[in-house]
Amino acid sequence: MGKLQDKVALVTGSGRNIGRATVLKLAAEGCNVVVNARSNQAEADAVADEARSLGVKALPILADVSSKEQVDTMINMAMSEFGRIDILINNAAVRPHKPFTELSLQDWEAVRGVVLDGAYYATRAVIESMVDHNFGRIIFFTGEGAFRGSATRAHVSAAKMGLVGLARGLASEFAGNNIRVNVVSPGSIDTSRANPEWYANSPPSASGVPMGRQGHPDEIAATCLFLVSDDGGYITGQTIHVNGGDGYY
Repeated sequence: MGKLQDKVALVTGSGRNIGRATVLKLAAEGCNVVVNARSNQAEADAVADEARSLGVKALPILADVSSKEQVDTMINMAMSEFGRIDILINNAAVRPHKPFTELSLQDWEAVRGVVLDGAYYATRAVIESMVDHNFGRIIFFTGEGAFRGSATRAHVSAAKMGLVGLARGLASEFAGNNIRVNVVSPGSIDTSRANPEWYANSPPSASGVPMGRQGHPDEIAATCLFLVSDDGGYITGQTIHVNGGDGYY
C-alpha cells in the first residue's frame, strides 16, 4: 500500500510542470487525484490519464481559480465524484513582471486573484469537510523571490507572502482537527513555462545556486508528498525552502 492509499487530492494548476509532477507523485502512492487546469483540457486530460496508469482514479476539471464561482463548481464536482478532499495543494500561479510605477489596479487584482484569492477560495471550500472528517492536508506555494524581494514583481511578492500568513493562521486554528497546513517555497526550477515572456528579463537559471543546478519539478513534488504524508506528521505552519542553498532562513 502507498503512503496515501485511497486518499483524495486536488492540485490546482496541475496541467504541467510542478503541478503535474505533484499529481503523479501522489498518485504513485495510491492517492486519487483531481487535476485542474485553467483552460487547456488536453493537458488536464493527459495528466489524468498518466495518473490512472498508476492505478488510481483521476478527475480532470477546468477552472480559473481567480473565480470563486468556478472554484466552487470544481470542488462540488470533486466532492460528487469522491465524497471528500483530503489534500489540497494550491499550486496555480501567475508571475508577471511590471515596474511598480506602471502597475495598474487591474494588474494588482489579477495577480492577487489567482495567487491569494484563488488559494482562499479553494481552502474555504474544502476546510469544513476536512473538519468533519478530522483530516486535512493543505499546501500553499510561495517563491524565493517573495522572500528576497524582486524588482518589477512587488505585486507577486505581496500576494505570495500573504499565503505565508494565511498558512500560519490556518495551522493554528485547525491543528486540533488533524489539519496540517504548510508552505513550499521553490527556488529556481527547470520547467517549460507556458508564459516565457514573464521571464524575458530574468529567466530562471542556476546562477548563484550553491548546488550548481536548477531544481526539478519532481523534487518539489517529493517535498509536497513528505508534507502531506505521515512522514511530515509533526510539521504544520512552516515554510519549506527548496532552493539548492540559494538563500538560508
